[in-house]
Amino acid sequence: MRQATERERRVRHVKAVLRRRRRRFAVELPLIVGMTLLWGSMWIDFSAGNLIFGFLISLGIVSAFRLPPVHISGRFNLWQALRFVLWFLGDVLVASLQVFRLALFRGPRVRSAIIGVPLRSHDDLMVTLVAHTLTLIPGSVVVEVDRRSSTLYMHVLNVATDDDAESFRASARNTEARLIRVMGTRAQLDELKKEDA
Repeated sequence: MRQATERERRVRHVKAVLRRRRRRFAVELPLIVGMTLLWGSMWIDFSAGNLIFGFLISLGIVSAFRLPPVHISGRFNLWQALRFVLWFLGDVLVASLQVFRLALFRGPRVRSAIIGVPLRSHDDLMVTLVAHTLTLIPGSVVVEVDRRSSTLYMHVLNVATDDDAESFRASARNTEARLIRVMGTRAQLDELKKEDA
């Protein structure tokens, strides 16, 4: 009788562990998929074999290291995503031409600055997306992220005055607003609408 109870307790424990692992995997699946796509883009190879290998590496990283769970808002606006992609490509093109012009005509005389950009969102995923987007646009790069205050510290080219710094901050917050419209939470979207009003 006692052995049967001990066996039942072990079975319940194993079932509980498996349930927790399944829930954890479901929460971490978006992170694993994102890391797999990042793997494909790093190798510029989206073949099935490379993506499967990237998925296995991502799964190994997530299993070996305790990463914080990535919480997805549950909403995705396809129209806003299309607008964001078009805006982003246009901004990359314009910024590339500006950096080229600065390198060609001003060279080492170009002044740069470290600018703190306080973000609206304190969500890790949104902060990461904003930081990566701003870094991919030529002329700026994230040097530090303060998670407690949700502030990005950026190294920015061609900043000579306080007005230049404020202009960059406004541009960075505009990037965040665009991403919130694409996949931010309802609360973030409501806050953005109030801000616009």
